[in-house]
Amino acid sequence: MATVPGQLIWEIVKRNNSFLVKEFGRGNAGLQFSKESNNLYNLNSFKYSGLANKKTVSIQVVLATSKTKKQNKPASLLHKSVMRKEFRSMAKAVSNQNQAQRRSTQRVKCEIEGSQVNSDDDFFGSYDYNDDGQDYKGRPGEKNFDRDPEYAEILGDCINDPQKARDKVEERVRKKRNKILHTKTGSDKPMKVTFNNFDFSNSYIWFEFYNGPLEKDIALICDTIRAWHIIGRLGGCNSMNMQLSQSTFERRPNYDAIQGANVNPTTFYNIGDFEIQDNLARIWVDIGTAEALILDVLINALTQISSDHVGIKQLVFGGSEFENWKDNLSEDAGFSVHKI
Repeated sequence: MATVPGQLIWEIVKRNNSFLVKEFGRGNAGLQFSKESNNLYNLNSFKYSGLANKKTVSIQVVLATSKTKKQNKPASLLHKSVMRKEFRSMAKAVSNQNQAQRRSTQRVKCEIEGSQVNSDDDFFGSYDYNDDGQDYKGRPGEKNFDRDPEYAEILGDCINDPQKARDKVEERVRKKRNKILHTKTGSDKPMKVTFNNFDFSNSYIWFEFYNGPLEKDIALICDTIRAWHIIGRLGGCNSMNMQLSQSTFERRPNYDAIQGANVNPTTFYNIGDFEIQDNLARIWVDIGTAEALILDVLINALTQISSDHVGIKQLVFGGSEFENWKDNLSEDAGFSVHKI
């Protein structure tokens, strides 16, 4: 019997077969797809066609699971099913099957040891004890917190002095706050700005955060203050030379260079280090001249930081003391200094 050439088969089926995908109009699209088996690229072309070519290749994902009632019949032990969905659906199906197998294995193990597992929660939250029922072992590789003296002291105070136990827990969280991940620390509440006898030549600027700032938040604020100081030191915030902002801005605005060179300079004299204590922070400044514009620049930048990065509850200009601020604290007590 004569074999039909593949090119002839292609001329017959290339425009009319049940596997064509015609969602792209009336077949006028430059790229057309086909869903027949053995077409690895799913392209409607003679090169990749699974209908017209004599030799083709097909890749299938087969999920094989064992049957509990066929242990004595190896030939029919496995139940095989071909997975034809997209990759994510197949991966999810394999994961669900694997978890079901683990739960089944754990139930069999517990039944052998004389215990029971009533639900999935019992499996994932189960505890193991020694024969005397006293020592907690936990899951493999898990830390034994019963032998941690710090936890033992905190739990012991829960009965006699709950407030003391709460203070200890807060102290532990404060020390380890840099290891806690925050998905978003910005705040939708506006940052409160107040002034308390602010002196441009010798004053503190106080920060109160909603939460203790992370390392990345501290680095962002330090970079912002450092840039603010450089611009101020170079006279970039001189309100006496605001020619463009005080005139109608056109395509070719006029700038009087002589006027800009003859204004009185405003120089940011000195700045201290950025000190942090829990959710409080402060920085000493000596701006020199009473130039309010330089304060507006800082407030605008910190307002955006509070909204997008780390929530700032309030910003206070002036005052030698602040609520809950303690001097002479060590790094272990949550105090840190960052150079500007």
